[in-house]
Amino acid sequence: MNVQKSAAPRRKPHNQPGVVLGVRGQLMLFMGGITLFTLLLVWALITFWLQPRYNKTIRAQLESRVDTLVGMIDGFGAPIASRDFWRLEVNDDFFGQLQKAVESGQINLDSCCVDISDATFRSIAYMENLYPCVLHESMGTIGGSLDYTRDTPAAIRLRQQLFNQGSLCQIVASGGNKQLAVGRLSADGSYAVILSASLAQIDTAAEVLGGMLPLIALGLLVLNLLLAMLFSQWFTKPIQKLSAGAREIAEGNYDVQISAPRRDELGLLAQEFNHMASEVKHSAQLEQDILANVSHDLRTPLTLIKGYAETIRDITGADDTRRTEQCNIIVDETDRLSGLVNSVMELSKVSSGAEKPNLVAFDMSQLCFEVAGRYDAICDQNHWTLTLEADRECPVTADPAMMERVLHNLLGNATHHMGADGVFVLRAIPLPGGCRVEVEDHGPGIAPEDLPYIFDRYYRSRKDAGRSGTGLGLSITKAILQQHGFAFGVDSTLGQGSTFWFVMEDTRTPGLAP
Repeated sequence: MNVQKSAAPRRKPHNQPGVVLGVRGQLMLFMGGITLFTLLLVWALITFWLQPRYNKTIRAQLESRVDTLVGMIDGFGAPIASRDFWRLEVNDDFFGQLQKAVESGQINLDSCCVDISDATFRSIAYMENLYPCVLHESMGTIGGSLDYTRDTPAAIRLRQQLFNQGSLCQIVASGGNKQLAVGRLSADGSYAVILSASLAQIDTAAEVLGGMLPLIALGLLVLNLLLAMLFSQWFTKPIQKLSAGAREIAEGNYDVQISAPRRDELGLLAQEFNHMASEVKHSAQLEQDILANVSHDLRTPLTLIKGYAETIRDITGADDTRRTEQCNIIVDETDRLSGLVNSVMELSKVSSGAEKPNLVAFDMSQLCFEVAGRYDAICDQNHWTLTLEADRECPVTADPAMMERVLHNLLGNATHHMGADGVFVLRAIPLPGGCRVEVEDHGPGIAPEDLPYIFDRYYRSRKDAGRSGTGLGLSITKAILQQHGFAFGVDSTLGQGSTFWFVMEDTRTPGLAP
């Protein structure tokens, strides 16, 4: 298990006079801007897209219908009308077929004006389903029937253009009315067919929508601002709680816990905040313990050094044996004090990054063999047995000097927790792209509640109270392995011992160069 903690420095909150709008104000401003943008987009669509799109659709319908009418004329096989100077005769058979096609729905001429003329630019026939019609001006009285003028100047002008150009697509207007006229000639060029439809509906619709848009815009803006106010109040409430909790932590209250009933990102943030508060509380307590323990460890050797020095000066006199014994105690305590100071300085250099790893390729099993050889004397003296399991090559890329420190720290930790059998094990296991290194002891093991903190600075479990050592070896090991980007941890069972391990993979830590 590997739990990493870091405590942030305490500092008082400061005002930011440059910040004008809070989250609520920004949300309301955003919602208001979105509403105005949407309404502006609707206005642009009505003004620049709706009418051209409608005209294009009407044109396609008229072209399809006029092509059908021209096709009927071309396929009839006989003239549909004849004219002498004054008299016009129409072919009733053709117009009978046309009437049947309209009634059966084969040709849809609803809301259309149909004008059929010959090369004299005069009308042969027409079907009027528009009122008023620009091409055939209507005349009549209220309650009476309507009469249409066939050969109006507008109709004659369009027929002339059609005969001259062969096709026609034009908007004609008169008295505020607009129509789209589409025309085709028969195959022999004898007849012209013009269909037209009113464009007044789309103009009216655009005017109505344009007139309603300001009122709609005002209503939507007010509604959206009200909804944004309610939503922002609901949205920022947990943020305000987090801000208040952070302020309390900054003031030294580490027991803050934020309720997190929500299941979204803000709820997750509240949970992470609670976890952070717990870790900060633990780090603050650990910091106090470090100060107390280091102060105690410094005070003890200094007291002994001072006491024995005064004894030598005032009491021992010429007793060489006692003076030598007391001087040895002074030297031992001085060494102990120097070791503690050196450990603190080493941890500071590694943790701060002042000491960078020098990455090179080497055989980790060979390094384990060399380090294990240095424990022969201490093992013989204490009747211990160091078992080395590193008989296979383990090529890795790391800092050999730092890895040697890691091995010494872990082996030294094992000697402080030696089991009754006096055996501890160092093994190097080859892996694809690296190796796994383990240091195993058969000591009392580590309690589950101590496992998450075993690599913390100066942390000692209750069972370790009073043991020798600085309590910084595992912290230095953690800092070195983190600098290399290696995974590490400890597996332990009470009464059976512990296995400290780390995995050396051939992955380069960003910012480090071999």
